[in-house]
Amino acid sequence: MYFAALLARTEDGWEASDTDLDDVETLSDLTELAREASADEDTVLVFIEQEDSWFGVVRVDGEDDPRIFLSNAAAASRSSYGEILLTDELLGRDPASDDDLDELVDLDGTEDGEPEPAAGFDEDEAAEGSADTPAVPPGPLGDPGILADLGVSARELFSFGSDALAEIADALGASEVLETVR
Repeated sequence: MYFAALLARTEDGWEASDTDLDDVETLSDLTELAREASADEDTVLVFIEQEDSWFGVVRVDGEDDPRIFLSNAAAASRSSYGEILLTDELLGRDPASDDDLDELVDLDGTEDGEPEPAAGFDEDEAAEGSADTPAVPPGPLGDPGILADLGVSARELFSFGSDALAEIADALGASEVLETVR
């Protein structure tokens, strides 16, 4: 089960809104959704969690690039919402243009000039990464200082338990508004 919410910082404190991510396909879509929640380009936090598996925080400050923290990147990679947050930049990958990929892949799904996978090829092992494509690391990934200026240190962020989003909201003074949308 997933939970997603936006916390928008205002002059009067935090405002929370339940968020439907069904139409969100990319980090850009999520960032735009967050920006729409802020009238004055104030800080907006996007909270996403999959019950007892992982949580993510995306911070959007005005027109700045979003900052991301994931509690467990490997678990998030197995989630459609988590995959939105696992950008090439966050994973340390060089993004390849889709046009380049289309030119390399033959109709049978192999790269031009590449032989088809040999018998015994383990797709699961390939998914774990190679020298060219690093595996998604288990555990935390992203910017642990994402909330430091709001009173939540990296150490605290790493120590939160299974109800991490409620603990973060409590530390921000926003637990009551978050509970209204939960």
